Amino acid sequence: MEELGPQFLVPYQPSNLNLIEAFQGSNKPKILEIGFGMGETTAKIAALRSDDDFLAIEVHPPGVGALLKLIGENQLSNLRLIRHDAVEVLENMIAPDSLDGIHIYFADPWHKRRHHKRRLIQAEFVKLLVSRLKPGAYLHLATDWHNYAEQMLLVLNAESTLQNTSGELVRVETFTPEDLAKQDEDCNEFKPTIEQLNAQHAGYVERPTYRPVTKFENRGIKLGHGVWDLVYKKK
Repeated sequence: MEELGPQFLVPYQPSNLNLIEAFQGSNKPKILEIGFGMGETTAKIAALRSDDDFLAIEVHPPGVGALLKLIGENQLSNLRLIRHDAVEVLENMIAPDSLDGIHIYFADPWHKRRHHKRRLIQAEFVKLLVSRLKPGAYLHLATDWHNYAEQMLLVLNAESTLQNTSGELVRVETFTPEDLAKQDEDCNEFKPTIEQLNAQHAGYVERPTYRPVTKFENRGIKLGHGVWDLVYKKK
């Protein structure tokens, strides 16, 4: 933090961040990552994709410190970090139509049904994400929790300004009629409709080659756990 923070840690500010200035005049495409954990994946992607600049958000100091360490060890110049709440960063620091891509990998799935309202991917937040993307820019999400994958799929497919890049059709498997949205229910939490449960939907994609498989993910795959990648483009 002390050694590399001044160079790579961008302070939160309640006004638009000049992305070109933040990367010392670089005009490379700008990719935002939300919730990078301990930063292993972020550092690998930044090293692999040296022609892109990455602005990564995380609230937990140990993760920020760990990624700063990786930046130093790998001599990465195309990464900047913000330690702050992602919603406030998006609302106040990121200008509309300014990003070339957004990554959200393995966001907390909040497994228990009563906690689903805490999940990041809800319709209102997706509208905020899309507003910050340039036309033609992409949104890439990944999760290892099937129910959350299906929530992401239904929420994102319902956003009219996004196009699912998948060529497969899938049906919903983890939601039941008990989960249906009730009439006149005042709730910001995602709940499927009966039409969504009964329909086929544009589905998932193969893991893009730039997203590395983490040690945690590898363990899960060996145990037979699934991982779902979703990639959308802004129309």
